[in-house]
Amino acid sequence: MGADAVKSRRLFGTDGVRGRAGEYLTADLALRLGHAAVGVTPSSPPQVLIVRDTRESGQMFEAALAAGITAAGGDAVFGGVLPTPGAAVLARRLGFDIAAVVSASHNPYHDNGIKFFGPDGTKLDDETEARIEQAVLSTEEPATMAERAGRTRALRGAADDYLRELELRFKDLDLSGKRILLDCANGAAYRVGPEIFRRLGAEVDPFADEPDGRNINAGCGSTHIEVLSNAMKRGAYDAGFAFDGDADRVLSVDRNGDVIDGDEIIAIAALHLHARGDLPGPGVAVTVMTNFGFHTAMRAVGIEVATTSVGDRYVLEELRARGWALGGEQSGHVIEMGFNATGDGTATALLTLEALGPRDLADRGAMEKLPQTLVNVRVGDRDAVMASGDLAAAIERENEALAGRGRVLVRPSGTEPVVRVMVEAPDADEADEVTARLVALVENVTAPA
Repeated sequence: MGADAVKSRRLFGTDGVRGRAGEYLTADLALRLGHAAVGVTPSSPPQVLIVRDTRESGQMFEAALAAGITAAGGDAVFGGVLPTPGAAVLARRLGFDIAAVVSASHNPYHDNGIKFFGPDGTKLDDETEARIEQAVLSTEEPATMAERAGRTRALRGAADDYLRELELRFKDLDLSGKRILLDCANGAAYRVGPEIFRRLGAEVDPFADEPDGRNINAGCGSTHIEVLSNAMKRGAYDAGFAFDGDADRVLSVDRNGDVIDGDEIIAIAALHLHARGDLPGPGVAVTVMTNFGFHTAMRAVGIEVATTSVGDRYVLEELRARGWALGGEQSGHVIEMGFNATGDGTATALLTLEALGPRDLADRGAMEKLPQTLVNVRVGDRDAVMASGDLAAAIERENEALAGRGRVLVRPSGTEPVVRVMVEAPDADEADEVTARLVALVENVTAPA
């Protein structure tokens, strides 16, 4: 397995196992993960769906996973290129014991990752991931072969199965006359994204829909939303949507080029579902990154807001604990339990248009955002930065200065060597100034990677 993975003694982050392909995440590690995943599955033989995004290393890891799965006695079923949420839907609808997704989401092409979903379409819980991790890290010996080796087969029409589920959920959504611009990030939604909008009647102009294995997320997608914003200003479109590499998140842009982030998307959906009586609670679950303006808007209409740590798995845990249906993250991960128990960029885009009805996206009016500045600082050691007493004192001082007017949040990324510095203040200039002070301090704690 990867030497870096062995050294870390911890494989799973907030969104599966992820790292540079061939270094942290190797074919050997993928094989071991597949073998161990079968070991935590009670079915015999377990049926394991494997899907991937468009990275050049995807087929290698797909094959390695299948080798581990079949060596352990499971059957590996290849679904091909499919958005992560499609795997969750098909696991539940078609009765798979596990769905494995080969993707590093919004990361560059040279990274890749593996995450697992259970038969209910939710990501495996921490305890099950820990059992897989323990099985992988407990030995350096080659994976053993079961008495009965498993088989491999292709799942024909996996994308069509997912599209049919989307059509069924949004059967009353008529997009005739709508012009939609889609940034497909050269990723997993490059086919299914445009196709579902066309099936629902929209005129669709997709771009970043010609993946070559290395252009996923490269100057496109939700992490480069400015590309879609500029394109929306030049064209006569009703709405624009940008997916990330595995299409589990989406951001939107209106006809003026203004960006609608996950906070606003969730607010639009919450007001819509609440108005038609489909918002249990009524409540929504969001993360600590969610804008103050969201809380104000929800409070005004009597919708309770629960706040979790960053990560859609924690949002999902809160939704399930409370019996609620809607939640998500500012980054565009949105969970609507009526359709899928994980972030689904395509379904979220359609839900946004359903919520708007005849209204223009530019006239959404769901919430007023407090100015927010967010800077991702690349560091050599996230733990050393977060343990800094000087940084903790500075955060406390800045929060005291903003008390009642805004807030400061500094947190490590769960998937990258990055510390995120976020500041909200009544004035954008003040938010920028506070952010600059904290970023300088973070950079001084440890040398950038």
